[in-house]
Amino acid sequence: MPLDALNWKILQCLQENARQSNVKIARRVGISSPAVSERIKKMEDTGVISGYKTIVSPFEVGYQFKAIITLRAFMGKLKPFLQQVKKYDEVINCYRITGNENVVLEVILKNQHHLEYFIDQLINYGETKTQIVLSDVVKYSPIKK
Repeated sequence: MPLDALNWKILQCLQENARQSNVKIARRVGISSPAVSERIKKMEDTGVISGYKTIVSPFEVGYQFKAIITLRAFMGKLKPFLQQVKKYDEVINCYRITGNENVVLEVILKNQHHLEYFIDQLINYGETKTQIVLSDVVKYSPIKK
């Protein structure tokens, strides 16, 4: 779906706060509320808008740290791992990548013992490298035109 300037403005508003009213968005972009509703519906129907989520702070619900783990899968273990990784509660994002490693995982963990336990599960599938995240530098950056 080609996006015009108004659709990009609507997307910017929604990415800032998806819970704001269509009336408020309409005021910001300079069209009527029904027109905003229609444009949002069309962007949802065509897959431009793929969903709405609540963002939960892992630190406020008992997780002590976040880590980035790369996995270089053993021969024949990548496909089984790609199925298994969907079952790990610790994994909040997983990407299949190019390069020496096959997968990058973003995980949340309760403590150092939890990290060790999680890595022990992963080493059945390949070699891992772990980095502890100290802080978020860019987080949920909006997609722009």
